[in-house]
Amino acid sequence: HEATFEKLRSLLVEGKIPPGSKLNERELAESLHVSRTPIREAIRRLAADGLVELITNRGAIAVQLSLEDVIHTFDVIADLEGFSGELAANNISDAALSELEALQYEMMASYARRDLSNYYKLNLRIHHLINQAANNPVLSKLFTQVNARIEALRFRSNQDGVKWEKAVEEHQEMLDALKARDPARMRKIMIQHVMNKRDVVVQLLKSETTTSTAKNVETVKS
Repeated sequence: HEATFEKLRSLLVEGKIPPGSKLNERELAESLHVSRTPIREAIRRLAADGLVELITNRGAIAVQLSLEDVIHTFDVIADLEGFSGELAANNISDAALSELEALQYEMMASYARRDLSNYYKLNLRIHHLINQAANNPVLSKLFTQVNARIEALRFRSNQDGVKWEKAVEEHQEMLDALKARDPARMRKIMIQHVMNKRDVVVQLLKSETTTSTAKNVETVKS
């Protein structure tokens, strides 16, 4: 059941199940070679995490946010990550810091291979570990809930090579700030990191909307 959940989650985050698509239990069970029971359980968990919407008479739909929803969500997660980073710089243990360094090393290896899927999984673990190091359970719960809404968009934001390189540099700056136990610097880096992600995502969505509109106009003309 756990493996099915993680696989289905990856399909959503990596856009292999596009936003707005219906999750067909039978087709998913066949493609993942499992019964429909773990699929149903995974969908319920994904709905609780905010990656799936359960809509009456339509079933489970991959969450699709409007541009306004995206901007608002990134604004909220920026403040949550900033506060999380600030608290982590004050509270992080030596053991957690060592674990972060190891994850950073693995993530850099994935970046060097341009393995975006594994890079993102390690990236997410780093963000969660920083959040845990803040030692505030309420903040951790809020972060997980809000971040789930935009995970697929955060994943896509690294598909631009220049922006991806910038994100990698910012992760090294986070590690340096944590090592220095500098809460103000850590807060600033975390907020800027998320705002940079937001800008990339907004630009991407606007570009897609423009392209889609142009195609529709061309179809009508033809």
